[in-house]
Amino acid sequence: MLLVILVVLLLIQAIRLTWLVLTPLGPVGDYRANDAQVLSPQSRLTLFSSFDPFFRGGAAQTANVVTSLQLTLFGIRMNEASGLGSAILSGPDGVQENYVVGQEIMSGVSLNSVAFDHVIISRGGVLESLYLDQSVPAQTVGTEDPEVATTLATGGNEIPGIASLAPRNEQGKVTGIVIAPLGDGSLFKSAGFRDGDVIVSINGNRVSSTSDIETLKSQIQPGARLSVEVERGANTVPIAVNLGAP
Repeated sequence: MLLVILVVLLLIQAIRLTWLVLTPLGPVGDYRANDAQVLSPQSRLTLFSSFDPFFRGGAAQTANVVTSLQLTLFGIRMNEASGLGSAILSGPDGVQENYVVGQEIMSGVSLNSVAFDHVIISRGGVLESLYLDQSVPAQTVGTEDPEVATTLATGGNEIPGIASLAPRNEQGKVTGIVIAPLGDGSLFKSAGFRDGDVIVSINGNRVSSTSDIETLKSQIQPGARLSVEVERGANTVPIAVNLGAP
């Protein structure tokens, strides 16, 4: 009896196996996948050149017109994570300011975007470019007044004719260099500083001792370019200082 049951079960399984082999895969019949479609090299180039995997907000805006505004570009800070950034600009008055993308620079003019060596500004809705090496010369710290030393040699805790320097102490530690204008303050302003600024970083190095005042003074030489960060109120502002040619 047991042998008969086993034979019947084997027969049932054989029938099911035969049915699975002969029955179509689904209601659509014998399915066959389509052949893979391979794009031509030119089509692939066109596809990938139109897509930016990092900045998906759309193609970057460009401006072929170089602005005629009296603006000078001193520095650029790019934020690749957000695709935004900021730029250090000065107007006809020579005072440097830090502007973020979207901020108004002057009436009817705003910072549209930043790139490696230039920025794009929106002037009444028209995009214009401003380059770091644009022909408008950057303001330099220097003077031809015979009453002012012809070199930027330093003495005491000051930069003669430009600024006085004093350490800022907090809880017994030096955390910055308080800088104040000397004379009429014109050279001080043309360097990008404002009264009350506190230098907290020199060429990327944090100010942490009184010896940093001597370091700053030693780097104040004709032709030097300095990158400093200052505390201005509640903000930390980067300033690119161009000391002109010797």
